Amino acid sequence: MKRSQWKWLGVSLGFSSLVLVLVLYFTVDETTIEYIQRLNPWYLALALAAHVVALGFWALRLKTMSRSLGYKVGFFHCLNAVFANLLIAAITPSQAGGEPVRVHELYRVGVRLGDATGVVIMERILDGAVLVVISMVTMLFLGQQWQSIAPGMTVFIYISWILIAGLVFFFMYSVRKPGVLKGLLHRFSLWLDRRKQRRNVEKLNALLDRIDTEVDNFHGSLSRFVSRGISGLIWGTFCTVMFWCIEFAIASVILVGLGSQPFFIESFIAQIIITLVMMVPLTPGGSGVAEVVATSLYGIFVNSAVLGVFVLLWRMIFYYFNIILGLAASVGILRREVVRTGTDRRRNP
Repeated sequence: MKRSQWKWLGVSLGFSSLVLVLVLYFTVDETTIEYIQRLNPWYLALALAAHVVALGFWALRLKTMSRSLGYKVGFFHCLNAVFANLLIAAITPSQAGGEPVRVHELYRVGVRLGDATGVVIMERILDGAVLVVISMVTMLFLGQQWQSIAPGMTVFIYISWILIAGLVFFFMYSVRKPGVLKGLLHRFSLWLDRRKQRRNVEKLNALLDRIDTEVDNFHGSLSRFVSRGISGLIWGTFCTVMFWCIEFAIASVILVGLGSQPFFIESFIAQIIITLVMMVPLTPGGSGVAEVVATSLYGIFVNSAVLGVFVLLWRMIFYYFNIILGLAASVGILRREVVRTGTDRRRNP
C-alpha cells in the first residue's frame, strides 16, 4: 500500500481501538468475568467460519455474474479479490474503496473494464435490494416492537430505502439512456479540468473519448444482464441473500457463545441499521461509528455485562480479521504485479 493508505489504516485502527476501550470501560463489571469464563470457543470458531463462508458466497457472486457475460473467472481469483477489497474498505469512508479493487482484479483476467464495472455496480444494486427486502421481512416479523428496538431510526431507514430505490432506478434509466450517464461524467471531468492550473486539451479529449467507450461497454454489460445475463442476476441474487443472511446471523452465534440469548430477529434489525449507518462517509471503514452504533442498539436487549465483550468479538471478526485477510491477499496481488511488470519489461526492453 501507499504511505497515505498506511496512515489511514492507522487512523482507522486507532478510532476502533479507542472506542472499544471506552465501551469495555463502561460495560465491564463483576458478572462480565462469569460470562467470559462460560465463553464457548467453538461458537467463536463457528462465527469465524461462517464469515469466511459468507465471503465465499460473495466470491461466487463475482464468478457467476462474470460468467453470465461470457467470461471465465476462477473462484479463488474472485475470493482473493474479495479479500483484498476488505483491506481498502477498512481505510476508506463508507467502505467505498473496495469497488475499484474488484474491478481491477476482474480486468486483470480479461474482463473488459466496462463489463467489470457493470458487474461490481450490479453487485451493489443487488446488495441494496436484498437489504431492503430483509429489513422489511424482519420488521414485519417484529411488528410495532421493532420501533422500541431502534427508537428514532424509523426515518433513517425510510430515507435509506428511498436513496437505494433512487440509485436502482437511476441505473435502470442509464441502461435505456446511456447518453445521460455520459453527460454527467463529461460535466464532472470538465469541472475537474477547470480546477487545474495547467490544462491539457489533448488529454482531456482522450479522457472524454475513453469515458464514452467505457460507458458504452458498461451500458452493454447492463443490457446483457437484463437479457442474456439473466442467469447471472438469478445466481447473484441467491449469493447476495446467502451472504447477508449468514453475516447477520454471526452476531447471534457470538451471543450464544457468551451464554446469552441469540435475539435473531432483533439482531437482524440491528445489523441492518449498522450496515446502513456505515454507508455514510464518516470515518475510515466506519471505525468507531460501528462500535458506537452496535453498543447503542444491542444495549437495548443484551445484558450490559456481556455487551462490551460481544462488541469486541464482533469487531474482531468483521474488522480486524478482515484487515488480516486483506493484507494477505494484497501481498499476493503485489507479488503478481511485480512479476508481471518484470515479464513485460523483458518482453519489451
